[in-house]
Amino acid sequence: MTDNRSDAPPATPRAAGAPPTIRWDDSNLKSSYANVCNVSSTREEVVLVFGINQACERGQSEVQVQLTDRIILSPFAAKRLAGLLAGVVREYESRFGALNVDTRRQGDSSSSEA
Repeated sequence: MTDNRSDAPPATPRAAGAPPTIRWDDSNLKSSYANVCNVSSTREEVVLVFGINQACERGQSEVQVQLTDRIILSPFAAKRLAGLLAGVVREYESRFGALNVDTRRQGDSSSSEA
């Protein structure tokens, strides 16, 4: 005879119209570091590809980036992520100052102003 009881606590009823409680399960969570991200999309999905640029030196004709992770999102999830990231960056800059994301290196006179 099998025992059908679960060790999980019983679900508690919620009030009508109240949002469900979200329980985050991080048992399969992995962490990765990336200093490079590329994004592409189709009508059905947004693809984020993350990687590591080990050495970016001036004058190189080719830079190798080791791609490590791909995250595929629905466009709706991507838009929510964009809003969350915008808020995080805004808070970061209010604490620590503006981030310069100009792709040219400071002091590199070979790049022209756009």
